[in-house]
Amino acid sequence: MAVLGSGNSNGGCSLLHAAGIGYGASLALDLPVRVRLLDKQSKRTLDDPDGLLEQVLIAWKNAGHPVPEGELHWSVKSEIPPRQGLKSSSAVSVAAIKALCDATGLELENADIIDIAAAAQLSAGVSITGSYDDSWAALEGGWKLVDANAEDARSGLLLESEGPSSEDWTVILVCRGDREKRPELEDFTSHQQAFAQALNALQEGKELVALTWNGRGVVGALNDPIGRRLTNDAFVNGGRAAGISGSGPAIVIFASAVSRPTIERIKKWYSKYDSMEVIETKVINADFSSMDE
Repeated sequence: MAVLGSGNSNGGCSLLHAAGIGYGASLALDLPVRVRLLDKQSKRTLDDPDGLLEQVLIAWKNAGHPVPEGELHWSVKSEIPPRQGLKSSSAVSVAAIKALCDATGLELENADIIDIAAAAQLSAGVSITGSYDDSWAALEGGWKLVDANAEDARSGLLLESEGPSSEDWTVILVCRGDREKRPELEDFTSHQQAFAQALNALQEGKELVALTWNGRGVVGALNDPIGRRLTNDAFVNGGRAAGISGSGPAIVIFASAVSRPTIERIKKWYSKYDSMEVIETKVINADFSSMDE
């Protein structure tokens, strides 16, 4: 079995759900993903219930790019809990496209990778907006504010930031089991005020305020009173920001990295629930200096 190409990416969390008011932003988190393109089927079972990787290959072809000859198979190694709102679909899409680039010797600009990833996710039915913001975070780190209704990734990019310092903050993820159903766009329409507050916070450079306001909007859109209570528990235990990510159900909590007792208290609080998985991670900050070279 030969590896034709490989690509890496990472997960993230929502700062502003794109379905809320048409603008979206996601922050990169240290949840690594690696996708390999193989000439034979891997021994490891591929878990791709939505057929996302097939749609990646279709979107790649539709963009006019060459495809390696012979049989093609995928292998995915991911540390992102799936179906939690932690951007696993975007991360897998981006890593798979990078694997195709590696296999064909093709160098694409990042915006072109984002466009292919959006097309694949829409076709697979794993996104209702294209998840441009999620894919940017998976590819470059930090966060980018995007217009979800723009024609492409380039024209939709409005604002970008390195993100909160990974040295200053610890991120605690509370994964609550599988999402019961995917929301529809109309579920978000009556909660626009909270999303507008999140947008204002991002424009002022207050990412953690945005995360909290966005979480309140998502709780309302999903009609998730348990999520509201669990998010409030984070503040009671010393968290500085907390909110549901994506369309849930995972809760993302920020705590000061220098306050180890607070971090342990938060983790212990949620670990008492047998149905929940608690993960400690960090922000991946964007490196704009290397991008300018």
